[in-house]
Amino acid sequence: MVKLPWEAIDTVLLDMDGTLLDLYFDWHFWRDYLPRLVAEKEGLPLEAAREKVTRAIEVKQGTLEWYCTDYWSQVFDLPVAQHKHDLKHLIRPHAGVETFLQRLRALGKRLALVTNAHRDSLMLKLEQTAIGDHFDTILCAHDYGMPKEDARIWAAIRRDFSYNPVRTLLIDDNIHALQTAQQYGIRHLLAASHVSPHMPPVDPRGFPSFHSFDEIMPPAP
Repeated sequence: MVKLPWEAIDTVLLDMDGTLLDLYFDWHFWRDYLPRLVAEKEGLPLEAAREKVTRAIEVKQGTLEWYCTDYWSQVFDLPVAQHKHDLKHLIRPHAGVETFLQRLRALGKRLALVTNAHRDSLMLKLEQTAIGDHFDTILCAHDYGMPKEDARIWAAIRRDFSYNPVRTLLIDDNIHALQTAQQYGIRHLLAASHVSPHMPPVDPRGFPSFHSFDEIMPPAP
């Protein structure tokens, strides 16, 4: 159980994939669905296609291209963003997310969704869920030309959405994003370890972490 000092927090920055939304949609798309499309297109055995996709993705991990559907459409000569719609029924928030966001709003906290997701993936997920309605702003790393793994993004975001790092909480399942936020000076950092019931938990690497939103639920007003 993590006890958050809500009285010392004015602003909450929240990641989307894995933190608010079940990561299985993305995992299944990149691990299973896209390799099947590549296998069919190139006449490859499924395992060979999966290895090809995995190798290509691993090389770009931690970069903006890793999250960019336009980039992967070019690499695999497939309409990646369009094919994501094939699995949109798998997009769903974690249990407790809606209540958590409602409670934060009731407490008067300023909320920003800060995501590395490409704009087309972001829009698909906002269309499939109601999470976007709760935020003061939605910030996409692609608009800044750098992912959250780059510490410079926190200053860039601050120019568009003013916040006091000392009184800000970042919740993210991306440990590298938490590390860069820490370098920048964001004081309150929390790792979302339970990214999906279909996947192993994230190693928080020393950051405070939570498994379900019930553990960090603010009090009802």
